[in-house]
Amino acid sequence: MKQPLLVSVEEAVEQILAGQVIAYPTEAVYGLGCDPFNKMAFEQLLQLKNRSLDKGVILIAASVVQLNELVEIHNQSWTQTVLETWQDVSQPMTWVLPVRPEVPIWLTGGRSTLAVRVTHHPVAKALCEKLEMPIVSTSANISGQAPILSATACAKAFPRLAIVDGDLMGQAQPSQIWDAATMTRLR
Repeated sequence: MKQPLLVSVEEAVEQILAGQVIAYPTEAVYGLGCDPFNKMAFEQLLQLKNRSLDKGVILIAASVVQLNELVEIHNQSWTQTVLETWQDVSQPMTWVLPVRPEVPIWLTGGRSTLAVRVTHHPVAKALCEKLEMPIVSTSANISGQAPILSATACAKAFPRLAIVDGDLMGQAQPSQIWDAATMTRLR
């Protein structure tokens, strides 16, 4: 079997800035990521996953500050709850929040909301810090198939992608997804 094309965080940042899709470890599974504002990279990611645009995606960020321009976080009835969950390293939490008007429609799947998470995974967080922006974070698998849990399996499924080396954080399931407006769990 072909060995995975493992790259450093710095090399992955260069690839993302060049409009490429990369794979990287997250809290529970390997993820596929790209520059959320590069429509061609985003379309390439959807094509790799065989995923429809209308499903929307999750963006991960290194901090709340990186999300301020994308979603309404502050001065909401649920603001404190959202911010507190993002401080909990042991339970990754993705929130569906009202989107700001300037966010590209391809990220929302045509909705007025966007799913976002502040990540504590050292590799994913380092990618966002070095890029100084959030990245797309969707499980590294073909839609409908099982999530990928190793760099080797990721290389088998996506042989042309650069994969950032690193370990998963041991979460049994991908992050919970909650709708902030209704305080209901979606996943």
